Amino acid sequence: MSSNVGGIDRILRIVAGVALIALTLAGTIGAWGWIGVVPLVTGLFKFCPLYPILGMNTCPMKK
Repeated sequence: MSSNVGGIDRILRIVAGVALIALTLAGTIGAWGWIGVVPLVTGLFKFCPLYPILGMNTCPMKK
């Protein structure tokens, strides 16, 4: 399992995940906000299982 989530993508995933979870815990949005765990985990592990299926990679090229 190699990294396929790059810098900006990673930051956006983590921020969105934390925001959704925080809104759920605050009671602002319903239980569907727990879906924020998915972008949070993919951002933390730098791997998105959907990217290889779609042929995507946002990591910078290693030289």
